[in-house]
Amino acid sequence: MTRIDPAPHAGEHAMLEAFLDFQRATVVLKAEGLSEADVRRGLVPSLTTVGGMLRHLRWVEHNWFEAVIGKQECSAPWVLGDEDGDFRLGESDTLESLLDDYAQACERSRRVSAELPLEQEVIHPRHGTSLSVRWILLHMIEETARHAGQLDILRELLDGATGE
Repeated sequence: MTRIDPAPHAGEHAMLEAFLDFQRATVVLKAEGLSEADVRRGLVPSLTTVGGMLRHLRWVEHNWFEAVIGKQECSAPWVLGDEDGDFRLGESDTLESLLDDYAQACERSRRVSAELPLEQEVIHPRHGTSLSVRWILLHMIEETARHAGQLDILRELLDGATGE
């Protein structure tokens, strides 16, 4: 995933998508090049690892775009009763597979979002709250940026890499 600076002038939908894609690419940048051991290495008391964060963000994409907007059944681990399952890595999870799963989820999200006007209202299936596509895009920028910042710190602790 190539990181492209959002254009200074664009329509609102395109600009929101560009800022979200910039954050998505930052997540990938922070994970690329790590060893398999470092992808799984726990540096904080929670289940938060670089790999766990990639897995979590993949499920967040699925939840908001495919389940909430697309009205598909949500198969995220927290829906299935494993509250922390989206951070828990399986034996077969590798950096490559996690990055690929995340990239595929982001691509599915882009397709869902591109078809809808920002004003389109959707009902959150678990909370019953009415939300606009605009609100979901803004929320995803916030969510992805927050986790990109956490990955930035994890990466520095793992191998000293800093910066963008």
